[in-house]
Amino acid sequence: MTGHTWTRLTWTHPEDLVGHELRQAGQDGRDPRAVRSVAARWRAAGGPDPPPRAGTAARPTPALRGLAERLLDELAGLPVPDGEPSGLDEIIAACPDWPEGGRTAPDPDRVLGAWLGRAAGCALGAPVEKIPREGIREIAEATGNWPIRGWFTAEGLPGDIADRWPWNTHGAATSLAENLDGAPPDDDLEFSMLALATLERHGRDFTTEDVARFWLEHLPGGRVFTAERVAYRNLLLGVEPPDTATYHNPFREWIGAQIRTDVYGWVNAGDPGAAAAMAHRDARLSHTANGVYGAMFVAAMCASAVTGACLDEVLAAGLSVVPPRSRLACAVRRAVTAARRHEDFERVLGELYASHGDLHWVHVVNNAALVAAALVHGAGDFTTSIAAAVCGGWDTDSDGATVGSIAGALTGARLLPSRWTTALRGRASSGLAGFDGVSFGELAARVCALPAPHRPGGVSVAPWKRS
Repeated sequence: MTGHTWTRLTWTHPEDLVGHELRQAGQDGRDPRAVRSVAARWRAAGGPDPPPRAGTAARPTPALRGLAERLLDELAGLPVPDGEPSGLDEIIAACPDWPEGGRTAPDPDRVLGAWLGRAAGCALGAPVEKIPREGIREIAEATGNWPIRGWFTAEGLPGDIADRWPWNTHGAATSLAENLDGAPPDDDLEFSMLALATLERHGRDFTTEDVARFWLEHLPGGRVFTAERVAYRNLLLGVEPPDTATYHNPFREWIGAQIRTDVYGWVNAGDPGAAAAMAHRDARLSHTANGVYGAMFVAAMCASAVTGACLDEVLAAGLSVVPPRSRLACAVRRAVTAARRHEDFERVLGELYASHGDLHWVHVVNNAALVAAALVHGAGDFTTSIAAAVCGGWDTDSDGATVGSIAGALTGARLLPSRWTTALRGRASSGLAGFDGVSFGELAARVCALPAPHRPGGVSVAPWKRS
């Protein structure tokens, strides 16, 4: 319309997806000559490369939309080599150490520690999301916070550094030391709340379709990104799961599913296999292969962490549910080795970037490796663990949240350092109906009320529990 500026919806336009799909097709191992042919035709038509950090190309190219749709279909039609399955039965068959049974009641203090740790790690990483590791270090050094031992702050930060490394706007507004007043709203917390709500309504036998309905009923499309936003769009188009994960979805192996599955671990304390199976049902709505493995990896670690297992047992539980020859498993094993070899975490990060620096900053493989390395480097110390995850400079709030969840469970709420809990005020803000202002104590109690299959009754504060 004349006199109006149209704001483009990110992560969904076909002309913005082709560049990302070309990279993902190469990572999938699809026919390299066919991929190069598509790339040549795209570039000959003036198609843009994928934006390195944003959701849309810098220069809009809507005239290329028809070509983009055809090329996305052509790439999707290329066969994917065997070796990284997405089906649960095939994943289990590929895992020689798949765990069986062992579920026990979760320790309430460890579940509360996991919630608080997740919130703290998320808030620590939020202001520096999208800032590379060298910028994070420069900000922290300039404010006397290197090595990172507390919240980021704008107070005392020289103007030239602030201009060179601008904060994540929302994260700075809510998660800097001078602004924190309770856990700010963030998708890294809200997906955990949605998982809890799904289990409260549908029980342990929830389906992928149940997850999809919850998204549509309670999660605005503007608050999901990358693979989740594409899957959301696909649902609105009438695409059924699990095709929602593959139709014009080049983000299917990014980090989105990995941030959604902690609760499935907490409600399956001591049973990493059951936790991973739940995580699979959630993840397949939007992800495939390594994107699904990341979700299962984290859920299994969370199942082990809330029992008080040692860190080695937690990592072993995570790897037991991931096909050992997959890219994610190989990356995690190398990261663990590097973290055990080097006391200086900067050297660990150097190895991670040498191996995975070509991946997008929110791809799952590099971020899962960083999560594992941060846990090993932290060696059970909560502060060291979340600081390592954030200073890595990839998906800072998501990695901080995941590491915080596991380290918080291993530590327990009573022993978490007050520097990370006081500012949280024991509560979380959220845009989800029924969760804004919820206390972490209530969230932990609701998780601990879930392990018995099909438990009747229960807490009735959430609107989705009413039929």
